Amino acid sequence: MTIATVAVFGVILLVGVIAISLSYPVRARADLVDQASAASRHVIALIDKDRLDGPIPSQKGVYLLQVVDDNGQVVASNETIPGMSPITKARPGGGDTRVEDRVCRSDGCLVVVGISDEASAYGSVIAYSAMREPLLLRSHFLPALLYGGSLLLVTLLAWGAWFGVGRVLAPVERIRSGLERISAHDLSRRIEVPKTDDEVAELATTVNDTLARLEDAVARHRRFVSDASHELRAPITALMVRLEAGMEDRDEADWRAALEDARRLSAIVHDLLLMARLDAGATPRFERIDLGRLVADEVSRRPTRLPVTTDIEPGVHVRGSPLRLLRLLTNLLANADRYGESKVRVSVRACDDQAVVEVADDGPGIPEEKREQVFERFTRLDQTRSRDTGGSGLGLPIARDIAKAHRGTLTIGEGSGARLILRLPRSRLP
Repeated sequence: MTIATVAVFGVILLVGVIAISLSYPVRARADLVDQASAASRHVIALIDKDRLDGPIPSQKGVYLLQVVDDNGQVVASNETIPGMSPITKARPGGGDTRVEDRVCRSDGCLVVVGISDEASAYGSVIAYSAMREPLLLRSHFLPALLYGGSLLLVTLLAWGAWFGVGRVLAPVERIRSGLERISAHDLSRRIEVPKTDDEVAELATTVNDTLARLEDAVARHRRFVSDASHELRAPITALMVRLEAGMEDRDEADWRAALEDARRLSAIVHDLLLMARLDAGATPRFERIDLGRLVADEVSRRPTRLPVTTDIEPGVHVRGSPLRLLRLLTNLLANADRYGESKVRVSVRACDDQAVVEVADDGPGIPEEKREQVFERFTRLDQTRSRDTGGSGLGLPIARDIAKAHRGTLTIGEGSGARLILRLPRSRLP
């Protein structure tokens, strides 16, 4: 990339140098010719009626002015030097009144322009004007300066690109080599952040943040696999034991227990499948839902251990998946029914741009320091939330994931017992 950049710049610079070296001499000589031609026309105007009493008045920038007759004699000049010879012997021809010439002498080269006048005060004459060529036109200094300067610029550019890109890419190479040494078995390593306070340092910081998130995700995945294996192993083992006992004794209680284990195993598998879909970011089709009616239908349909009281504000709508939100409500109601002591309260209300659902029970509640821990997968708190008395430990994590998928939140509020608060964006228009 660096070589390509230098090569492109060098080609552009070379084209510019060639264009300047070719166009500058032509343009400079054209300017000299125009200036000399103007001076000659001025001299012709001076001698149109009268002869000059002295030297030709000097013209700005003109080196030499002469008036030469048909015999080749200098009849007037801006220098009073006796016996001065004409600047050039070139004379207009072919019906033209103007002639151009270039004369080189020991002291340099001159651009000469002559204009003829057959009816001047001196008779038929030619007024010559000579302009001295600048040093850049009469030597090879300009091409040498241009090509030498271009070579120097390209060299400096190459060095600057090599040095600058090297300084930039060196930290990037360290980041690359550091990432190459990191494997899935050891995500605890981090990239050294250079003390340059620039984009490369920000890149290293972002890489470290990404590695931290990746490490956390891998750790969660490993815990999930371990916990899922443990959760599945317990009901499968119990199911196998009861089936084996049932085959020998054919006791109805063992068959019922085996059926319960199978149902619990099925529920765990369904929860794992739903969590896998939520983790994959699969989004079902959303529609406008009357949240109060959804809650009321679920409360009236679902058999519960404890009585459920409702306080539902009408006209609270949200956009979402009915099946997913129904699963969320089922998990909250099941949690409250399982750990409540005498009653469960459910409320639905609108609060500004949010729809708020609260499910509260009068059970032992959740300690404040553990209110985030219950949303971790396979988490149960104390003996009241053991595997023997509770569910799989996936109900609240699934509920929070569904809430997040609907751009909402699920938190635990203050108060006696457990008070779970779901907040979802309201849908005001159909």
